[in-house]
Amino acid sequence: MNESTFPKNFLWGGAVAAHQLEGGYNEGGKGISIADLMTLGSQGHPRELTSTIEKDKYYPNHKGNDFYHHYKEDIKLMAEMGFKAFRTSIAWTRIFPNGDETKPNEAGLAFYDKVFDECKKYNIEPVITLSHFEMPYHLVTEYGGWSNRKMINFFTRFAHVCFERYHNKVKYWMTFNEINNQTNYEDDLSVYENSGVKFKPDDDKQKIMYQAAHYEMVASAEAVQIGHAIDPDMQIGCMLAFCPIYPISPKPEDILFAQRAMDSRLYFGDVQVNGEYPRWLTQYFKNKNYNLDITAKDLEILRHGTVDYIAFSYYMSFAVKYTNHMDYREYQDLVENPFVTASDWGWPVDPVGLRYALNWMTTRWHKPLFIVENGLGAYDKMTSDHKIHDNYRIEYLRDHIREMKKAVVEDGVDLMGYLPWGCIDLVSASTGEMKKRYGFIYVDEDDHGKGTLKRYKKDSFYWYQKVIKSNGTDLA
Repeated sequence: MNESTFPKNFLWGGAVAAHQLEGGYNEGGKGISIADLMTLGSQGHPRELTSTIEKDKYYPNHKGNDFYHHYKEDIKLMAEMGFKAFRTSIAWTRIFPNGDETKPNEAGLAFYDKVFDECKKYNIEPVITLSHFEMPYHLVTEYGGWSNRKMINFFTRFAHVCFERYHNKVKYWMTFNEINNQTNYEDDLSVYENSGVKFKPDDDKQKIMYQAAHYEMVASAEAVQIGHAIDPDMQIGCMLAFCPIYPISPKPEDILFAQRAMDSRLYFGDVQVNGEYPRWLTQYFKNKNYNLDITAKDLEILRHGTVDYIAFSYYMSFAVKYTNHMDYREYQDLVENPFVTASDWGWPVDPVGLRYALNWMTTRWHKPLFIVENGLGAYDKMTSDHKIHDNYRIEYLRDHIREMKKAVVEDGVDLMGYLPWGCIDLVSASTGEMKKRYGFIYVDEDDHGKGTLKRYKKDSFYWYQKVIKSNGTDLA
């Protein structure tokens, strides 16, 4: 492999989300977010979505790993690893506690000033998501979340305040995290996290999902235009969850169905990058008699608010088999791929799929790419002398970085950076667990928030430090 694998300005670092690590859920004037009403779950036991905070239930996001009070210590550890970039999000409820106020909360704005200043102190670029599964719960109860067009103005007001306040400190932005997860609309958590929508028994879930997603993409496109007007140097991207969907066999029907599944899961990228809906989907709306609220003005906003780059998460690949229908349903159409292994939580492990993803997006969208999530959730054990030997995580990341190298060096992919997920242990979004650990930094805390909160360096900390220092040439 060529020694000059990545450009000198390649953004090595790590990624988190505000609601999964900050804690301080009722400090600094913060309001209640949807994440604050999600209970502890586990593998095979979904998190409960309550309408109020119930005394007999545990809400892990209330505490996170207490980054709210430990951010200086944590950012210093990231700097020690050599981070060039740190991805986090701005909790909407710290800035607008209810979401529909006209004036922002200064205490919340000041907190992120301190976080970004701490990053800049170590020459770490903040990479910031505006909406990462933490919208104000008031917008759910009063407006129905993103099923309501009024949400566009609430979001763009939030975006405008953030861009205006931080544009001199933050260059890289994303609008909505993993906006396409809600295509798995039979999973109530996926739609709730993305759009704050709670379905009724007789709802046409798919139609509601498409409508909510449309409003989000219009809001995103408006935000892009607002941000570029404030500071043309800001880079504003979309953020997709990318899971390659392979045909389970070379049977033509399987191949065609896998193509439709990919189109269905990733049409968001078509809209946010190309500025228009793909033809197959507009025809699908007609065939289903989905008379969605999509105006001529909306379509103009989408055309003029295309993103600067494509950020994405990559954890796993999927496989599908054709079963006499072309309407992809993630909850029923996925089949087991016998050629990949699985993590402790049952997620397929497929490093080659990352190279496939990078090439697929490059061919389809012709934009710079940014890996802003990739990692292994695993059980970590700390020894009596406070060591964490996580060679399984090193192996996982090494295999994925090798495929990333091939995509850049051999395939010519324009890749901005690599930010592995959960660079410090935090609350799992899917289960609420702490024991599903991703980080290079171990946090002494269990699933119920008990522990010292002390931070310890894992073996992977020192390995990743070496990877960054060598700009990806030393993976041993």
